[in-house]
Amino acid sequence: MIRLSTSIKSAILIATLSPTLVFAKTTLITNVQGYTITGSELESFAAIAFTDDKIDKIYSATDTLPSTKNLTVIDGKGKTLIPGLIDSHGHILNYGLSLLRADLVNSASEQDAVNKTLAYAKANAGLTWIQGRGWNQTQWPSNVFPHAESLDKHFINQPVWLKRVDGHAGWANSKAMALAGITKDTLSPEGGEIIKDKNGLPTGVFIDNAMALIDNSIAPLTIKQQKQVLVKAMDSLASYGLTSVHDAGIDTDNLNAFKELSQEQAMSIRVNAMLYLPSAKWQQTLANGQYRSKDDMLTFNSVKIQTDGALGSRGAALIEDYSDHPGHKGLLLNTPKEFEHLVNTSMRQGYQVNSHAIGDNANKLVLDTYEKQIKATNTKALRHRVEHAQVLRLEDIPRFAELDLIAAMQATHATSDKNMAQDRLGPSRMLGAYAWRKLLDAKVMIAAGSDFPVESPNPFFGLHASITRQDHSNSPKGGWFADQKMTPLEAFRSFTLDAAYSGHQENIIGSLAKGKKADFVLLDNNLFTMPEQNIWQVSVDKTWVNGKLVYQK
Repeated sequence: MIRLSTSIKSAILIATLSPTLVFAKTTLITNVQGYTITGSELESFAAIAFTDDKIDKIYSATDTLPSTKNLTVIDGKGKTLIPGLIDSHGHILNYGLSLLRADLVNSASEQDAVNKTLAYAKANAGLTWIQGRGWNQTQWPSNVFPHAESLDKHFINQPVWLKRVDGHAGWANSKAMALAGITKDTLSPEGGEIIKDKNGLPTGVFIDNAMALIDNSIAPLTIKQQKQVLVKAMDSLASYGLTSVHDAGIDTDNLNAFKELSQEQAMSIRVNAMLYLPSAKWQQTLANGQYRSKDDMLTFNSVKIQTDGALGSRGAALIEDYSDHPGHKGLLLNTPKEFEHLVNTSMRQGYQVNSHAIGDNANKLVLDTYEKQIKATNTKALRHRVEHAQVLRLEDIPRFAELDLIAAMQATHATSDKNMAQDRLGPSRMLGAYAWRKLLDAKVMIAAGSDFPVESPNPFFGLHASITRQDHSNSPKGGWFADQKMTPLEAFRSFTLDAAYSGHQENIIGSLAKGKKADFVLLDNNLFTMPEQNIWQVSVDKTWVNGKLVYQK
């Protein structure tokens, strides 16, 4: 795989009596099975022309193509061309770091995760901290959280910190806890939990806000280091056909790193950044105002606020007890008063508010607060969002449309969670969980994403899950709660035009039309004619962003 760092369209320099003039070169891609969304319909086309970063025209199969005399012509060889895909909820820096750390995804057991960590440590000698991500105890035979002891057998003097697949729990060894000053007497912080054994000793597992106790012992990345990681991540994301990502929760330093990359024209995909609240210097960053680069590669006009944790680590805030953990209702990461303050402050300053809510209690809190503060600030037009909207009371579903809210959802969460969600929630709460069809029928817009690196960033995994409600083994037969499936067109819209709308960018990206940005992807497979169960196997041949070829297989 290679990344092309130079544009396929170059300027023509023509010598005249006047100073040298620079003319744009138009590129025509022909012989494609093209698809885009026009209105509420899927439109097919056979060729597309673009100049610099803008689309000139798309040509149907019956249109006469222009003379190719002064054009750069690319033969699409009958492959499928679609608008660039948009992930409305990912974490670019964390994804880049995941490419550089121990990969514990699909670990078969606690010991398997330890073995993978050992292999990573041996291959990366000299690291001060061993870090990794991806373990998921619900996929292990034990189905219980891991313990520091299993790491201590191999890592006595080197700190180890391994984050759960959803990023809402971490697993530390004794050395890491010692460096962080964690003892039997350390109390769990508000919105977090230090898991302790029957003797009151920390087991090494930290939930949600308690994770900061370990995180704060690790030296933060410099801006230069962040930029290196971000470039690696963005180049990888382009290889999946993603041309734009909404980065769901960054701090001011991370935003500044993106700004430098944008100014250096070193971004291979578009980024719509959400400032995480509360984070260091957040008030000043909001006061400094919104940001949009001249080429629209970087946009900052929104914030991300987290209300609860994740279902897998039982951090999602539920109204009633967990079905598989009596006496436990999950965690609210901010008090309702603190959350309302953050929402009000952001809305008053004109920022779109995007709030993480997994459990039904967290979603109710978000809806109640939004309803009050949207009225107080008159900001319904800002298209506020609920990130995940994963477990909803049935009576709360119509409220999304009433408040003009967008549900930013991740289809692969459903196919990943299907083995544990019913245990956590019980049958009645499942009626409002991962409820895509119920939301769509209530006229609620869904903006699709993956929540990478929690899930794979591959958007074709998400399209497949949206349409089939199945994993890659076509299980369960017919689909998990199959009545909640999306149609192929709905799923495609959720990763294109609706995702663009959720970032206030539907006029420049999300579909292919004259004057829109030249963001598109050439596929080796026809997404719309292939068997639905194979959609996750779609392969990307080329990716263009802003008229530049940024990825080629």
